[in-house]
Amino acid sequence: MDRYDVIIVGGGVIGSSVAFQLSKRGRKVLLLDQGPLGKKASSAAAGMLGAHTELNVDSPLYSFALSSKQLFSDLAVELKGLSGIDIEYVDKGMYKVATTEEEALTYQKLALEPAYQQQQIKWLDGNEVRKCEPALSTFIKGAMWIPKDGHVSAPALSIALASAAASFGADIKEYTQTASFIVEKGEAVGVMTNTGPVRSLHIIVTSGAWSERLLKESGLQLDTYPVKGECFSVKTHQPLIKGTIFSEGCYLVPKKGGRLIIGATEQPHSFSEQVSVQGISSLLERTKKILPSIEQAHWEKTWAGIRPQTQDGLPFIGEHPQIKNLLVATGHYRNGILLAPATGLLVADLVDKKTVRPEWKEAFRLDRNHVYARSAFS
Repeated sequence: MDRYDVIIVGGGVIGSSVAFQLSKRGRKVLLLDQGPLGKKASSAAAGMLGAHTELNVDSPLYSFALSSKQLFSDLAVELKGLSGIDIEYVDKGMYKVATTEEEALTYQKLALEPAYQQQQIKWLDGNEVRKCEPALSTFIKGAMWIPKDGHVSAPALSIALASAAASFGADIKEYTQTASFIVEKGEAVGVMTNTGPVRSLHIIVTSGAWSERLLKESGLQLDTYPVKGECFSVKTHQPLIKGTIFSEGCYLVPKKGGRLIIGATEQPHSFSEQVSVQGISSLLERTKKILPSIEQAHWEKTWAGIRPQTQDGLPFIGEHPQIKNLLVATGHYRNGILLAPATGLLVADLVDKKTVRPEWKEAFRLDRNHVYARSAFS
């Protein structure tokens, strides 16, 4: 029987980041995925690196997101060297646009907050925004200009992390279903897969919205639920915008080759990956109000991704409260790409029993909701 230091269940961007960090530290790692690597939520993401678009500066998730965003510049170079893959890291800033007077007043005040000032964020009125991005409509009342935010190619990041892990010796098995954990005397010692048992010293569950099913038999009932998000993309001969545009209800992310990704709808409690006419139609209407010239773009494609959300909006990252050496990293919702580098480092530090920032360990702990199911191992 094969034996590893670490088995990671879930080959999306979070699992691949964890595999990269642990294999880089010399751990013998096995990365498992029930399908092809990075083909669920990770491939559906637009790749935004926006710590200031949705996160509250008073939340520990904000400092975690900032620490993760700061890793991307060096990570892009490192991954290119190890895997040969360009993750298309772009640092051209982001506009959090106001489409109502109420939003405009709110964003003006936020831009004056010390935490925002430290990131060189400033308020631009409607005319100033359109000087920077002439294609934006007069529907825009103004925007918070966030110069340090950017984006990457989400599919490229996922595959680059997995490839870099493999370059350090990690084994990767796709189309491998993990059916259950192997637990002996309250300690995780392996997993049972559709090809047989595999033993290891640590198990890490990074299966996104699919983590809950596997964890239920371990007695852990995480307060998570799936959220379907629909997106579409178009192409133009000349780029319509230079920076990322984020508004309540939709975002626009410019990619190389004149490609523009627009997302995303939100449908809670759905594992369906079908794209609806209603969802794309509503998204397109919101986009046209912000960027009217999109009507002249060439349609490319639509898709949907299933993202893992939590009731309190914080991810679950930590060790199982009842089973030793069983760790979980899930619930990153719309920020999986942004949080992947920091999550990889945090989980690797937990495996290595290193000291981690107390506020992160406390905020992301698995037992914070105090809900337990009946364990098959109890």
